[in-house]
Amino acid sequence: MELVYYIVDVFTDKPFGGNQLAVFPEAQGIDESLLQPIAGEFNFSETSFVFPPDHPGNDCKLRIFTPAHEIPTAGHPTIGTAYILFSEGILKPALKGSAVFEEKVGEIKISYTQHNGVCHDIGMTQPLPVFGPVHNNLPVIADILSLQVGDIDERYPVQSISCGNNFLFVPLKRMHDLAHIRLRPDIMEKHKNELDSTELYVFSTQTVHAGSTTHGRMFAPLFGIAEDPVTGSASGPLGCYLVRYGISDGKSIICEQGFEMGRPGLVHVRIENENGEIKTVHVSGNAVKISKGLFLI
Repeated sequence: MELVYYIVDVFTDKPFGGNQLAVFPEAQGIDESLLQPIAGEFNFSETSFVFPPDHPGNDCKLRIFTPAHEIPTAGHPTIGTAYILFSEGILKPALKGSAVFEEKVGEIKISYTQHNGVCHDIGMTQPLPVFGPVHNNLPVIADILSLQVGDIDERYPVQSISCGNNFLFVPLKRMHDLAHIRLRPDIMEKHKNELDSTELYVFSTQTVHAGSTTHGRMFAPLFGIAEDPVTGSASGPLGCYLVRYGISDGKSIICEQGFEMGRPGLVHVRIENENGEIKTVHVSGNAVKISKGLFLI
């Protein structure tokens, strides 16, 4: 069997930045037992597989795998897959400029603009946030990150939030300390039952670019991801965190990530907030096609 795939860099407009993604745009012929091994073979943070929709009114069904697990939704696979499907003319949405993808988490609305056949500003509406518990055992968090408790910004909580995927958000006082993180998966494994999530998003409001809102890193070693270059599914709940705790009004949030890995990327987030209640979580970015090939089984 010869399977066409694309590799695309997401949340960047330049090659070799952002987050790598492998996309299989016509996956309906792939045996179910091969989906996880194929994702493991690429060993990117995620690999996406596109199937016909279960509901005729939708545009496609998307399944997303890390090297170790299938996950219910993810930002850069959704946006990167949309970029390939629309730019390559593989999928022509019924309604120009928007589409609906079916994912494990439910229906995801996609928006995009197109110029000279190439898609730009691809956005996804994420599920509304679920705010989880605040984690008060800061020494454990500091030990997992190989930092000092004093490096954590105690003005804000260490808290889990999900917009489809659950992340534990850890605010640091200084961007400088993000570069000094040395993750300890052994300590994370030891304390995983105490943590509401073992996907850690660590961030600071100090940034490289003056126009950015946050500078972050994301670690999920228990999901087979030592570090994720740029994490769209974390950027939505991060935006909700920033709005809830008065760091941003939510109108224009830019999350920078991947700089420590040499793969810088930017995620644009918009949170619509009405009388203290979050009504919409919108995440968007750009992508660059890197290669097209055949996967031989």
